[in-house]
Amino acid sequence: MSGSSPDVYATAHGPLAHLASPFAARARARRHERFFALTRLPGEARVLDVGCGALGLRALEPDLDITGVDLAERPDYPGPFVRADASEGLPFADDELDLVYCSSVIEHVPPARRAAFAAEVRRVGRGWFVQTPAHSFPLEPHSLLPFAHWLPPVLRRPYWRLGAAGAWEEIQLLRRTEMESLFGPALPERFGPLVKSWVCVHPPEGV
Repeated sequence: MSGSSPDVYATAHGPLAHLASPFAARARARRHERFFALTRLPGEARVLDVGCGALGLRALEPDLDITGVDLAERPDYPGPFVRADASEGLPFADDELDLVYCSSVIEHVPPARRAAFAAEVRRVGRGWFVQTPAHSFPLEPHSLLPFAHWLPPVLRRPYWRLGAAGAWEEIQLLRRTEMESLFGPALPERFGPLVKSWVCVHPPEGV
């Protein structure tokens, strides 16, 4: 049974974020409905939600056995929680989890640390579900500014202040080739003819 998505832009600011949030929530729910079934998870599966935020996957799959992982403490997270940086190591054994879920997180990881992050996801999970916004999509999804991610940082930084993201963050969106080098074959989530995000789904071995 699936739940409802929270405010996608709850930590953003300005009227643009307020207007975009319901559309983003519906898009996230549609993406989940389309792609998550490809994991073929059994009902008793153990899932790790890396970069869970306040609720994460629990908003969409409240009946699953989910442990949240985040860089920040999440005292209000409604379930088991571990504070950890996946690029530095996760406190789980090899193949301990049936699935590692990671939605809109890898683009926040500095490029030099992405290989370590991905290796740790693949180490602890028998399967994985990793999604990230596509570099080719013309709207930068954090700031909600057109073409922001295509600008060099020296131009992007002042432009960023006009958007919904608030504080500056050096976010580098991924191309399909990078996603596939980290997590295997990537499926497109489209908005009309454009690829909005890439989704890598690797079902647990033996499922």
